[in-house]
Amino acid sequence: MSQKPQETALSKCPGCEEPAESNDRFCGACGYDLSAVPAPPGDRPTVALTVPAAENRPDGAGGSGDFELAAPATADAPGSDRPRAQTQTQSPAQPQPQAQEATAHAPTAGTSAPAGTGAPSAAQPVPDPRTRTDGPFATPPAGTKLCVACRAGRVDTDGYCENCGHAQPRERDHMEQELGSVAAVSDRGLRHHRNEDSFAVSTTALPGGSPAVVAIVCDGVSSASRPDEASAAAASAANEALLESLPRGIHPQQAMHDAIVAASKAVDSLAGETGRATEHDPGRHQNAPACTLVGAITAGDLLVVGWVGDSRAYWVPDDRSAQPARLTEDDSWAAQMVAAGLMSEAQAYADDRAHAITGWLGADAYELEPHTASFKPDRPGLVVVCTDGLWNYAESAAEMAAVVPADARSRPLHAARALVGHALDGGGHDNVTVALVPFAVTPQGAGSGCDTP
Repeated sequence: MSQKPQETALSKCPGCEEPAESNDRFCGACGYDLSAVPAPPGDRPTVALTVPAAENRPDGAGGSGDFELAAPATADAPGSDRPRAQTQTQSPAQPQPQAQEATAHAPTAGTSAPAGTGAPSAAQPVPDPRTRTDGPFATPPAGTKLCVACRAGRVDTDGYCENCGHAQPRERDHMEQELGSVAAVSDRGLRHHRNEDSFAVSTTALPGGSPAVVAIVCDGVSSASRPDEASAAAASAANEALLESLPRGIHPQQAMHDAIVAASKAVDSLAGETGRATEHDPGRHQNAPACTLVGAITAGDLLVVGWVGDSRAYWVPDDRSAQPARLTEDDSWAAQMVAAGLMSEAQAYADDRAHAITGWLGADAYELEPHTASFKPDRPGLVVVCTDGLWNYAESAAEMAAVVPADARSRPLHAARALVGHALDGGGHDNVTVALVPFAVTPQGAGSGCDTP
């Protein structure tokens, strides 16, 4: 009767005897280079290595202790019911000690036959490629990036593994930083091919010695050329400007304004760098690099925010029974519709044009209008500085306060991770970046100075 074809038995790795598929290049268990070693032979009969008696030898020579190798020995897999190949059989005229000596020199699995015997070499044990000191899989120098997939190949300058070809995660796909009481986390999200957000957090001292904390968050404009470079340049330039001006006694609100101007100039300068656009930039032939920016400074009893675009800052009091607040107003189509009384906020942000921005940093911006505002909160709380990749999943101040962990002011990095996780759990349609700046103050009365921006 008909029978199903039997599946061909898997070959085994000569290094560790783990099963291997026929098209595997390397052993998944030990990394053995399978392409350099022929597959073990199939079912071959056991062949005795015999020395014929003198009367049976064609030349009539007597037994001299020499032996013949009829077939190479192969190692049996553990648990196999196939008998091992006999490496030699003693001649009746051969003394036992000489037989033992011959056996000692016979090749066994995993070793090479002695030179001059004419025996094929069996597989030699090969060290783990991750610990090799020579060849393409030699242990790399300290600091060399290894592939996250095969853990053996080096990563080339284009971000691909030289061994398996796997594309490596970019350094900016996920970034975290904690600096004293301020922390920030940025993630590529689940839909974008790269992270076009950037951030900078820092601390400095005012002329009187009191501390000042800075957080800058930027969101690259995806329709522009090199948005990732634009956001990085803006965050760095704004942060450096604040670290230079605050210790000199410049008022924090003026310092924020000047920092946004500095960030704008840094992004403008990218437009003059030709030939840098990549195939992934859909607007590389028409739009200059561009990004949005939002920043916060806490200095003494003062909280200052500044922004251009639709990235936002929120105030979340420690006392969750108190009213949270949004501290910024978007430069966007939706915000304009609401401000003009043409739509309710719900209607405007439900429109497909809602996130079309009307203000940004870049050489082709209509006009730079840095927005700044200062507040004096009367109670401790937290400033949430974020891109729309987060606030799309917690738009109102109340929704944002609801997803901020209760211990966020004492554990800002943990809370920032939780907020990024909230956005990813919601779909992660955009890059997600959030910085959390705790604000400590002695309560002085009822009400909050941050109820309205």
